[in-house]
Amino acid sequence: MLDYSQIILQISLLVDAGLVVLIWMVQLIIYPSFTYYTSENLIKWHQKYTNRIAIVVVPLMLSQLALAIVALFLTLNFTTILTLLIVVFLWIFTFLSFAPLHFKISEGNTNQKLLKLLIKRNWIRAFLWSFLLLQHLIVSISI
Repeated sequence: MLDYSQIILQISLLVDAGLVVLIWMVQLIIYPSFTYYTSENLIKWHQKYTNRIAIVVVPLMLSQLALAIVALFLTLNFTTILTLLIVVFLWIFTFLSFAPLHFKISEGNTNQKLLKLLIKRNWIRAFLWSFLLLQHLIVSISI
């Protein structure tokens, strides 16, 4: 008989790993690189960047949310509740904090203070997505 909670956990590991690799590349390479662009070049590049990164980020974040919801219904425990709470927080934080910053850049309101704020705030997402991956790895190993 299939253990659906195991399958969801394994798929979650893959999605979480994808998000962790992505967020650390954003944190260590992409966002810091924004500080080296002239304002004019950043505006041009940023439009391409946001469209292209969305192709990767949106499916991963949607998958993570769907998997967290399904996991909660299959196994109601502290881990699944915590996972869903963190995922929902990451969605809210991304749309309320990062979307406005990216809109400012797209509109041409670029300055070093805004770009450094983007980098600073992103540490929270890097930590939380890393935490989720670590949590799922620990659960996976303990089963």
